[in-house]
Amino acid sequence: MDIIRLMLVDDHDVVRVGLKSFLQTQEGLSVIAEAANGEQAIELALQVKPDIILMDISMPGMDGLEATRRLRTLCPDCLVLALTVHDDKQYFMQMLAAGASGYITKQAAADDLVAAIFTVAQGNIYLQPALARWLLDDYQRLANQRGFSPNAVVDEEAPEAVGLEVLSHRERQVLELVADGSNNQEIGSLLNLSPKTIARHRERIMNKLNMHSRTELVKFAIRTGLVKLN
Repeated sequence: MDIIRLMLVDDHDVVRVGLKSFLQTQEGLSVIAEAANGEQAIELALQVKPDIILMDISMPGMDGLEATRRLRTLCPDCLVLALTVHDDKQYFMQMLAAGASGYITKQAAADDLVAAIFTVAQGNIYLQPALARWLLDDYQRLANQRGFSPNAVVDEEAPEAVGLEVLSHRERQVLELVADGSNNQEIGSLLNLSPKTIARHRERIMNKLNMHSRTELVKFAIRTGLVKLN
């Protein structure tokens, strides 16, 4: 497996030190550069060409939003994963619009951060479980603007080749909760199953549906009516 080369961008030294210490212990990951603001991030990215940039948003000088916008043009092969304290829909939407390939808060579990990095490295979009609801809200807003039902809007974008019939009853339960923004631990608690069992269910669901990210699962759940937009 190729090593994923990371750059950390955060204006707090202690955050970068802690992140680097943790990430360097993870198999397949290597931190090759650090920056304290957007200007430094762009300069270093052009020099070392990291695979993924873990980008803070609020920083002095050039913030993470502007840096992400510029990197999309200046270093299109450098993928940006927003890592921020902001559990906020506005920042979430702005970072995705700027070109970020994922969004995760600093309150997330360490394992979730590692999963986010590998998801983005595989060319997929990573959305922290608790933020998936914002995606549903955005679909509903778009549907209202266009005068269509939410399901019709999503159907136009990507009609599914398979339906819910390929999933077991338990898998449908898990998918519904995943699409609603619950993480493995929360789903396990609701269904009286261990988080590891939930993770196995999710893996089987993705395999059956030939999907590779939470975003795809959310869209599928909307298209098939498993999740309703009220």
